[in-house]
Amino acid sequence: MALSRRFLLDGGIKATITLPLWVQHGLARAATRPDRGGRATDAAAREAAGKRLVVIDPGHGGHDPGCIGRGDVFEKDIALAAAWDFRRALERGGYHVIMTRSSDIFLPLPERVDIAEKHKATLFVSMHANSVAPNTTVRGASVFTFAKDPSDPLAAKIAHSENSVERISNPSFRGVPPQVARILFSLMAHSTKAQSLLLQRKMVGALSEHVDMLSNPARHATFAVLQSAAIPSVLVEMAFLSNPRDEAELRTNGFRDRVAGSMKSAVDAWFLARKHALQNL
Repeated sequence: MALSRRFLLDGGIKATITLPLWVQHGLARAATRPDRGGRATDAAAREAAGKRLVVIDPGHGGHDPGCIGRGDVFEKDIALAAAWDFRRALERGGYHVIMTRSSDIFLPLPERVDIAEKHKATLFVSMHANSVAPNTTVRGASVFTFAKDPSDPLAAKIAHSENSVERISNPSFRGVPPQVARILFSLMAHSTKAQSLLLQRKMVGALSEHVDMLSNPARHATFAVLQSAAIPSVLVEMAFLSNPRDEAELRTNGFRDRVAGSMKSAVDAWFLARKHALQNL
């Protein structure tokens, strides 16, 4: 069933809906065209175009250590240190940044997504380190997007280790009948998925120039923190704590700086691609 403004008006529907920012920007861009009196209402366009808010989500924390390396390196500590490096790189580039946690605290998975949605983030990037112990040979970075069916058994195993038993429900649309809510959610989720895949491609491309990558590094699985229907989201597994070489590199500032710089370049490329796409609307 096609959704149209006429359908909504004829149905007498009143709803409160938060559109993804790239959709808002497209609508705002249309609003800059002169009206019949020759005026251009471009304030909304400037506001939407200038919003570059990235939410960084350091995995685990508090009583949840995540993976533990052979040298007693905790994933929660590596993720937090790398997230701070990434944050500094983004802020030097003029981005606004929020971290779901900036210290060693525990946050339930739904809260992490809620933080991004509350602040209407443009992008959500979750940072982690992998483990497939007792296998010590697998190594390299990878980037995940959300999917109900995992891309491969390893992706399924990694998602299982990162998720808790908590599940995130689909967003609600206030004042909307269930049939229309399903249509709106489908449209929003489809657009967000496409933008998430674009960010994934940019991340894989940038990281592969500076760090070793897992074979087939663009993967997908059922990660709870990637389920936002409104915000493009990826989860970056920087390396494997179960691999001695990867674990040693994760300990170093140099490696984490390369990861942060690469990820910042990917974010730059995503925003540039989005800008070009919006200019062609």
